[in-house]
Amino acid sequence: MPTLPAKLPHTGTTIFTVMSALAAEHGAVNLGQGFPDFSPDPALLQAVTDAMAFGYNQYAPMTGLPVLRQAVAARLNGLYGSAYDADRDITITAGGTQGLLTALHACVGAGDEVVIIEPAYDSYDPAIRLAGAVPVGVPMTVDYRIDWAAVRAAITPRTRALVLNTPHNPSGRVATGDDLRELERLAEQHDLFVISDEVYEHMVYDGQLHESVARHAGLRERSFLVGSFGKTFHVTGWKVGFVAAPSALSAAFRRLHQYTVFSVHTPTQQALATYLADPAPWQGLSGFYQARRDAFRAALAQTPLTLLPCEGTYFQTVDYSAVSDLPELDFARWLTTEAGVAAIPLSVFYQRPQERRHVRFCFAKREDTLAEAARRLASAWRG
Repeated sequence: MPTLPAKLPHTGTTIFTVMSALAAEHGAVNLGQGFPDFSPDPALLQAVTDAMAFGYNQYAPMTGLPVLRQAVAARLNGLYGSAYDADRDITITAGGTQGLLTALHACVGAGDEVVIIEPAYDSYDPAIRLAGAVPVGVPMTVDYRIDWAAVRAAITPRTRALVLNTPHNPSGRVATGDDLRELERLAEQHDLFVISDEVYEHMVYDGQLHESVARHAGLRERSFLVGSFGKTFHVTGWKVGFVAAPSALSAAFRRLHQYTVFSVHTPTQQALATYLADPAPWQGLSGFYQARRDAFRAALAQTPLTLLPCEGTYFQTVDYSAVSDLPELDFARWLTTEAGVAAIPLSVFYQRPQERRHVRFCFAKREDTLAEAARRLASAWRG
């Protein structure tokens, strides 16, 4: 047998697969992996059926169906005051992860450095390494804010790009206008590209504003904005997203996109375009998930776990130091096997683990699922 090339030799199975398998094995409530356990809007499902019946069953254009790209551009431009062109600047992708991977490969190469803010979603590091570049992790502050002094210190002449994630997975924090203005200054000063992971853009709570790179002209011109229909419309298994970027960046992105997935599932694209004609579903998403967040936080308040702020996303991080000295991964396994609730340890999202005794729960679940999880967590420390 020939020898396999050693790509990502130190990368194991993603923590989401590991914890979901453990949850299934032990009959645990799975609040680890970030997917809803409720059905999407029946109107959206019917729109897919209609699209197939109407003949949308062959290859879509490589960049995506024009009607969907137009809907994406109209939404972004209306929300953020941008001027994305549907034909030149919007590309439909096979989910957010493919968008992130392709954007990174479009703008970095061998030996380049890419700053990632930690804890960082676990696909960033391997995507950067596959491009031959070097991920440079910069930890957030103890309260999960971006440490801009540390970011500045991490930038070298080899730094080519920075990955931003807001609302932030796994911490649930939301970047502020000051954060985006500081990033704009840094990007212009050091001539950096920005890959902005904004898949939770419509899940921002308590009246806060989502600060997209699309709002800031100096960032918009050098950024790949990554979005996800799966997250927004509760259809994570569809794996449909988009990347918005100025035409020169989009051209570089599309050169790679055409030889990775070429095009994305046609009937779901048509269905999403039809569904986006009504803005109510995404406009109501923050209120929908804030109600779940509030109910889940109220239930968790009956446990010894300490709730950390949740400003956005559908993730709630807790501090368990009052009940255990176990390292985060060991505690997450204990929660799954003994308490019957699966969570994700934050330590896995760092290059150099920061053992803070924090785990993350997903509250994109039915009310009865969250109530059962809270009941199990409360009973784990009774008596």
